[in-house]
Amino acid sequence: MTPVEHVNVVLVGAGISGLGLAHHIKEQCPERSFLILEQKATHGGTWELHKYPGIRSDSDLYTFGYRFKPWTGAPIADGDLILKYLEEVIEDDQLEQNIRYNHKIIGANWSSEDKQWTLDVRLTDDDETIQISCDFFIWTGGYYDHETAYTPDWPGFSDYQGEIIHPQFWPDAADLKNKAVIVIGSGATAATLIPNICDEAAHVTMLQRSPTYFWTDANRNEMADRLRLLELPEDWVHEIVRRDLLQTQKEIQHGAAQYPDYVKEELLRVVREHIGPELTEKHFTPSYRPWQQRLAFVPDADLFKAVTDGKASVVTDHIDHFTPSGIKLKSGEELTADVIITATGFNLLPIGGIPYRLDGEVFDPATAYTHRGIMISDLPNFAMIFGYLRTSWTMRVDLVSDYICRLFKLMDKKGAQTVVPKLRAQDRDMPRNRWIDENEFDPGYMKRAADLMPKSGDRDPWRFSPDYYEEKVQMPLFDLEDDTLVYD
Repeated sequence: MTPVEHVNVVLVGAGISGLGLAHHIKEQCPERSFLILEQKATHGGTWELHKYPGIRSDSDLYTFGYRFKPWTGAPIADGDLILKYLEEVIEDDQLEQNIRYNHKIIGANWSSEDKQWTLDVRLTDDDETIQISCDFFIWTGGYYDHETAYTPDWPGFSDYQGEIIHPQFWPDAADLKNKAVIVIGSGATAATLIPNICDEAAHVTMLQRSPTYFWTDANRNEMADRLRLLELPEDWVHEIVRRDLLQTQKEIQHGAAQYPDYVKEELLRVVREHIGPELTEKHFTPSYRPWQQRLAFVPDADLFKAVTDGKASVVTDHIDHFTPSGIKLKSGEELTADVIITATGFNLLPIGGIPYRLDGEVFDPATAYTHRGIMISDLPNFAMIFGYLRTSWTMRVDLVSDYICRLFKLMDKKGAQTVVPKLRAQDRDMPRNRWIDENEFDPGYMKRAADLMPKSGDRDPWRFSPDYYEEKVQMPLFDLEDDTLVYD
């Protein structure tokens, strides 16, 4: 099969990472041709996929938004507003001509002789398969599986006779009116769903195995409001507020590592103010230290209001088994429901689950090491964007985009057609650590898929740093000509 199109760079996914990198390539490396291959029929990625009631960002848009496009709305934004923001990026940069929708990559093959990737692509609207070739291949499609969600293998799950909904696949015809609803889970999805369905449902019960850390505030930024009163340009407002929020987040994150008991108490103090000490102690006091998993933000205390108003309740217990009418708990209590919503998370899908081949031989990225969380050992002309999980994902999109563009310019200067990270002799005995150390960040989806991710070593550049505040200083200074990057 002859490739139907060749470009310098192929990006995968027209979501927050792909569109951000596309902007930077167009701005910093305008001589490079590129395509974004998107398997869906439109842009947006996760913001197009999720349609459950109240879908919104779980971090502020001043940092979740791009550095190059000011955010002018409320800090926590509804999903449709984020989609509109991304649509404006496409329009501003005229990216529509670079996007191929309904294009799903089903294989990626590197040829050392041709010094290029050939991608097998299925056209999802007519099931035809074509090939597209490129000099450099970049995964920008996020980190989880859009086609399958995570649901634990509970005993008796199939015995339940009511309706079961996973928020990742919210049905258009979902009807919760006057129904008893159980939401299994206590993370950002559950915290968003519950206040947005409790007025319709007869009652909503949040069933959690263990509590999550929540924090709350008004869904507004006082500094942004004040700066706008001074009639400052929006790009000034955006940058000042962005820096202020990042500094505050830095103090919280580093404080959580150094003074976990103090930060825990401060977080719980705010919860007590809204729901009192008894409920806080029983249902909102986690066993782990703050920031080992993401904090779930509750704008305007809407989840707490639903609980104190009696529209929602919280049960902290383990599931023993499902019954035809509900759930039997380890404590012996049985919860009945007309609808059960499994807000139990997602499946990690590293680098899209694409089969990779190098000169015809299967290459498994899970057997390799990450190179600064951007490239992969022994994989030529390949990069990936994996954002931050404690700071807004997009903060790393901007940093990594700068790094990739700097790499492109160096390759041009050297006249190099390929670049590949290679382990040095002294690196070959490195431990094969998890992508992110469990002491740094340890959510369930990372535990479940640790074996599928590239590995981290115990030294630079063979590790991924989840710390924006470290990387924002270091990444612009990373040496692209050290002895771990081999150019040809």
